[in-house]
Amino acid sequence: MALSTGFTRMFGVRHPIVLAPMGGTAGGALAAAVSNGGGLGLLGAGDGDPGWLDREVAVVTARTDEPWGIGFLTWAVDRSAVERALDYRPRAVMLSFGDPGLYVEVVRRAGVAVILQVTNLEEARRAVDLGADVIVAQGTEAGGHGARRGRSTLPFVPVVVDLAGSVPVLAAGGIADGRGVAAALVLGAAGALIGTRFQAAAESLADPAIVDAIVGGQAEDTERSSLLDVVRGSRWPAAYTARTLAHPHLDRWRGRESEAATDPRARADYDDDLARGVIPPQPVWAGEAVDLIRDRPSAATLVTTLAAEAEAALTRAVSG
Repeated sequence: MALSTGFTRMFGVRHPIVLAPMGGTAGGALAAAVSNGGGLGLLGAGDGDPGWLDREVAVVTARTDEPWGIGFLTWAVDRSAVERALDYRPRAVMLSFGDPGLYVEVVRRAGVAVILQVTNLEEARRAVDLGADVIVAQGTEAGGHGARRGRSTLPFVPVVVDLAGSVPVLAAGGIADGRGVAAALVLGAAGALIGTRFQAAAESLADPAIVDAIVGGQAEDTERSSLLDVVRGSRWPAAYTARTLAHPHLDRWRGRESEAATDPRARADYDDDLARGVIPPQPVWAGEAVDLIRDRPSAATLVTTLAAEAEAALTRAVSG
């Protein structure tokens, strides 16, 4: 069976699989490989650093003629960065974490599809009102940042699907194999946005120590917290926590978040451990499906594998 959905038809891609635009990981090589595999690769542009964009867009455009896009952190980016990105002619721009109202019309006027990620029903309603072309419903199982008071993927996705009507919805959070993609489709989603699984792809920009941690990780070792943002001096808004693998600075300050926020030793100790190589260069953003990740294939192979597994899972479900 072909996994044709409203999303695949909208973008002319073969598989309903999308690379999450992970900062520090989803560069041009990874995005191109996902697109070449039949999915939609999204660059993780974060705050829209122009030097990073110039470099990584050059990579993605050199390596694929398939559709690709760019993702931004809405709270961190400004209008000029979005406008600059549109000059590269991506097929889609994805906006996550914050009110995207300032940017939606800018993207739409450029003839580029608007993908809005939501973490609760208030954000989902806002995305519908803004006229999103695609909505990503992110559950709390996801690695990296998400809503402090969110909902898990299984109950959240169908509610957003019902709310979105004809707008395609992508499920995100806790999806790392084809069974997860199949589950997303059964919930009514038009595809899946996948992050942690692609961190361990061959083309990932993630530091080797981070990839090793993911390949050897266990879901019970993941934790949602704002502590690592606090101790490393990150500007992430308080409304969002992050799911990571175990970390010594989580152990050091757990239950003392207010103290860590005001104690200068917290940042100094973190920076010292970073300089000495005691901790990885970034927290290990990892979702609850990390147990399913045990190899490091090319992203193109991974996309086709996920699609084949999803088709097989759906066939088994129908045939009993």
